[in-house]
Amino acid sequence: MMKHSLAALLAATALSGCAVGPDHIAPTPPPSAEAPFVGLQGAEVTSASPEGSWWRLYDDTMLDGLVADALTANTDLRVALARIERARASLRGSRSQALPQTNINASATYGQVSEAQTLPGFDREGRRVDGELAVGYELDLFGRVRRGVEASRADLDAARQDADAVRVTIVADTVRAYVDAISAGEQIDVAERTLDLLSRSERIITARFERGLNQRLDVIRVAQLREAQAATIPTLAARRDAALFRLAVLTGRTPRDIPDGVIARTSTPTVLRPIPVGDGRTLLARRPDVKAAERRLAADTARIGVATADLYPRITLGGSIGTTAVGATEVFGGGPLRWLLGPMISWAFPNQEAIRARIGGARADAKADLATFDGTVLRALAETETALSAYRNALLRRERLAASRDAAQRAERVSVARQSRGEIDSLDVLDAQRTLAQAEAYAAAATREVAFAQVDLFRALGGTWQEAPSGAS
Repeated sequence: MMKHSLAALLAATALSGCAVGPDHIAPTPPPSAEAPFVGLQGAEVTSASPEGSWWRLYDDTMLDGLVADALTANTDLRVALARIERARASLRGSRSQALPQTNINASATYGQVSEAQTLPGFDREGRRVDGELAVGYELDLFGRVRRGVEASRADLDAARQDADAVRVTIVADTVRAYVDAISAGEQIDVAERTLDLLSRSERIITARFERGLNQRLDVIRVAQLREAQAATIPTLAARRDAALFRLAVLTGRTPRDIPDGVIARTSTPTVLRPIPVGDGRTLLARRPDVKAAERRLAADTARIGVATADLYPRITLGGSIGTTAVGATEVFGGGPLRWLLGPMISWAFPNQEAIRARIGGARADAKADLATFDGTVLRALAETETALSAYRNALLRRERLAASRDAAQRAERVSVARQSRGEIDSLDVLDAQRTLAQAEAYAAAATREVAFAQVDLFRALGGTWQEAPSGAS
């Protein structure tokens, strides 16, 4: 009899190798998605694979330190890492279901039973001690437990990719805030130089007016231009302060703890060599949002199997051993031993409509995940192409505005020289200086736009994060 029982147990265990429900197959993007980027031509980029620590392309030690601080102390990243811990705990819980489940029950009571329930010669009042150890092991015949573990593992992978996506955003926002603060300082420096130029011009025109060589209107016009230029500085200062405060939050600092070196800098950082961007294939393999979408599809595909397994019987091998002691003597001497061994079958049959409804819901979730994955792929490609186009055109705009600024500087010098020789009046000089002030401002703003376009391109390209801090995943 024991041999037959053992054979039946081994046969049931062998059957547990199958798992109902569909197996996850990673979706394949369309072939054109893996081709070289459309915007690869014309911009200062190369088809080489991007670097994980892309911010090092700026060759700025202060920026490197700020990014390291952000990847350590940023509060959004701490939230993402806590979600990884939660997903890891959920995976441990799913795995535990594949192990024997144990339960210990014990009780001790003192009481009195009715006279009708007591045999002659026995005490109606006394102590009662109960103790039992129960063990149960589910034969995972249809893969309910394994599919649950599969789903939890995919959830953990998705949480890790979500954390990487947070890192991409944090680094990009940190670099952008750093660039914005320094760019605002550079524009303030340009505005102050232009203001100094206009102040000198005002003094010259005022002196010429006092000698009768200029009209009062000339003095008023140059004063108006100087005040208009001075009015741009508070706006730029407010923008710089806002960028510094954003940088403080991103790096886990209070506004008072921003390094002085950031405030003192007035040269906008930029990448001076071609940026490696790779192609569509490497982009999709690198973007954490694409990988997270695929992992969520895997998790919900596994949950179809979890729901489907409930259509079939659930068999649990169980046993228990215990004792019940009545009276003071048996409490210390041990009561009669009892034990129990056998299988338990649980099956929701024939009414399975609720289970089939859960299966339908799980399949709908998987369909939604597939659509989300496809949309994420398309958005990743579109964002990268858009960033490439913006970068290319920002470079062209900066080049044109730099040429315009150089021409305006030459025109201003010629105007001042001609005025000193009496060939033109102060109105022409004033017009040349107004043009120079605008050209200087436009050129500085174009440098900022190029830096922003670079950051947006790096953000779109994602990151490989080989150097992510320990404990990040």
